[in-house]
Amino acid sequence: MDAMSSRISENLRQIRKEKKLSLDSMAEQTGVSKSMLGQIERGESSPTVATLWKIATGLHISFTALLEGRQTETQLIRRGEVSPLLSDEGRFRLFPFFPYDAERRFEMLSIELEPGTRSESVPHEDGTEEFVLVFEGALRLTVDGVEYVVEAGEGIRYLANKPHIYECHGTQKTKICMVIYYEK
Repeated sequence: MDAMSSRISENLRQIRKEKKLSLDSMAEQTGVSKSMLGQIERGESSPTVATLWKIATGLHISFTALLEGRQTETQLIRRGEVSPLLSDEGRFRLFPFFPYDAERRFEMLSIELEPGTRSESVPHEDGTEEFVLVFEGALRLTVDGVEYVVEAGEGIRYLANKPHIYECHGTQKTKICMVIYYEK
């Protein structure tokens, strides 16, 4: 088991215990099967980004609450130290650089999308906002059925409590930085 899978396993188990949930009740809240949740907790399965979002949304926690480790007062994070979460056969890579902090109520992610990549995100809690800066390529973002194309050097902010889809727009890799702000 790699370091990221181990951390997810430990965090999910700890969160379930803190919330005093059985695997059955956690499955009911998240829409993820009891067997899959058990496999994740035991480190027998590496969940997809979509599965982690379903768990986080169902448990009313931040995405990176499942990924975070201990934090210190000053923290230098090198790219090689951040294990990406992969989906779409590795063409969508999410690097959780700054996990959720309850005092600040945000998390910061670096995301890379190869041409042809599409990632659908379930609606988050009411009041959740996403702030996206595009550094390379172009991002096609669809929020509640409305499509936006955000080019390199541009940014977009939107309420994330509606369905939203990220797509690489064009033939060049898209690199973005995303800040997710949680109102509650």
